[in-house]
Amino acid sequence: MQSSAYVLMTAAKNEESHIRKTLQSVVDQTRLPKAWVIVSDGSTDRTDEYVRDFANRYSFVHLLRRNNTGERSFSSKSFALNTAYAEIRETEWEFVGILDADVALPPNYYENLLARFDIEPCLGIAGGVIVEDNGRGWQTRHSESPGEVAGALQFFRRGCYEDTGGFIPLKWGGEDAALIAIAKQKGWLVRTFNHLHALHYRPTGTAGASVHQARFRQGMQDYFLGYHPVFEFGKCVRRILEPPYFTGSVSRLCGYLWPRIQGARPSTPEDFVRSLRRQQMRRLWSHHTEGT
Repeated sequence: MQSSAYVLMTAAKNEESHIRKTLQSVVDQTRLPKAWVIVSDGSTDRTDEYVRDFANRYSFVHLLRRNNTGERSFSSKSFALNTAYAEIRETEWEFVGILDADVALPPNYYENLLARFDIEPCLGIAGGVIVEDNGRGWQTRHSESPGEVAGALQFFRRGCYEDTGGFIPLKWGGEDAALIAIAKQKGWLVRTFNHLHALHYRPTGTAGASVHQARFRQGMQDYFLGYHPVFEFGKCVRRILEPPYFTGSVSRLCGYLWPRIQGARPSTPEDFVRSLRRQQMRRLWSHHTEGT
């Protein structure tokens, strides 16, 4: 394990409020990355300045600028991460991690994660759990699942990442869920480790939107990815425990139903949708049998 090199990729757009905490948490790691490529996706605040400050002090930190003059979008994040990957593709490394610019990690995060990959040779994607401030203190999100890994901190074995083909730009997002579905389809294991906590300083999906707008968009995201209606309904019920509770779940369900009512088709290929829905129904069935 000691010879296992890893690299990190971050897409950042106007993240001056949190990115210094992210930067500090990485340079404090007990196992440092071989390279960390941060793509500033047309930032107009002090994001670039803060990254350059760390790049001047730590040789593994690299800033790339992508001149995206449009608004923040999910597809833009995919383009930024693919730009970062092109920069490190020819470098020798065994693992690659995605890290959002509003997340802070404990110092031994990557050391512990690499140890888990060393134990499980078929492990393709792994990560810790997201912890957010819900107004009553920092708590783990209720939506965390052992067979999924939050897109903010997905960590890949190189062979798995290359098997998936990298991030697919999707208008409504969900590129992280798509990679997990493809990885599982190809036989890779996906694990979330509950003992590894990552502080997330902004509620998921709320950049440039209210919480209810974010939940509505997340419902649309699930529809255009091709989520099974039964699975989506169960997901909304399960997330009633997440702020803003019942109203947030209703917003998400409305977001899923809206394009369906309009007759829109999922953005992903039909074979992907079929595979994704089979995986989802197997998960529902396994949860049902475990509870009986």
